[in-house]
Amino acid sequence: MKGLSKDSVNWLEVGEEAEGQRIDNFLLRFCKGVPKSHIYRILRSGEVRVNRRRVGPEYRLQTGDQVRVPPIRLAMRAADSAVAVPAFPACAFRIVHEDDALLVLDKPAGMAVHGGSGISFGVIEQLRRLRPAARMLELAHRLDRETSGLLIVAKKRSALARLHEAFRRGSINKRYLTLVKGQWLAERQEIRLPLLKYLTGEDERRVRVSSEGKEAHSIVRLLVRWQNYSLLEVELKTGRTHQIRVHLTHLGFPLVGDDKYGDFGLNKALQKVGLKRMFLHAARLRLRHPLDADAPVLALAAPLPAELRDFLVWLDQNETRLYETQGGDAAWRSLLN
Repeated sequence: MKGLSKDSVNWLEVGEEAEGQRIDNFLLRFCKGVPKSHIYRILRSGEVRVNRRRVGPEYRLQTGDQVRVPPIRLAMRAADSAVAVPAFPACAFRIVHEDDALLVLDKPAGMAVHGGSGISFGVIEQLRRLRPAARMLELAHRLDRETSGLLIVAKKRSALARLHEAFRRGSINKRYLTLVKGQWLAERQEIRLPLLKYLTGEDERRVRVSSEGKEAHSIVRLLVRWQNYSLLEVELKTGRTHQIRVHLTHLGFPLVGDDKYGDFGLNKALQKVGLKRMFLHAARLRLRHPLDADAPVLALAAPLPAELRDFLVWLDQNETRLYETQGGDAAWRSLLN
């Protein structure tokens, strides 16, 4: 609740960046450290008001609304004692595209997209630190911590809502590069296997193929095949947690470097030749601008990080190529080189 008084009632004016946002989500963002149960209690009790009227948690804010926020000392204490977001070099976030509504950055591997679950900060917290004057910066989707590549951040509430809708419809084309163990044979293969989330005995989140799970659809295209490895392009038609990793591992092709579902012995051996991360990279995005229907379609790309390119060079030097996509693909070549 930085900037709010902890001892008296606060009145907040809703700007364009919060247009259409539910009041409960708006309060959760402002009242960092406050339990959800407390937020809903002050909403039910009428301590929170919009334009001097009581509202329910489902109320959607409008630009210019005046929101009454009561004193919440717990939030101030949590904010005061929170772990500071460490500085992160601006160059670590290469901006691939930016306009008034959104930005797309090239996320480095090894960094979570947001704080939580034992992680005190992530990409979005770092980005807000680097841009303190930004009125709004919100994630439009997620990438696994171990995955590098293209990540969309909304700069307006209206853009965020349209992007979420586009992701639900599947109208945003997302393509990943991954290297798997084994010889993948099909030039193109559709995978439709439902995925179910569960917790291990150590309370770690995992996903498995299950008839009780949610629909999950991946399209796999073969790019290069070596004696013991295959380089694949995976197009996601749905965006389930760990979808690529679980789909391919279930079919017998674990991702190289995957520390959750992969071949752990192989991963350890490959660390000795320089591959110390999972080989999964969000390489291409194709989408219509969320707020400008007349704008050209955005076709964005992020080249493979150096450590993944270097491993492919090592692989070419140590194994014979058995297959390469017919004629090559100029766009993919530019990502690989």
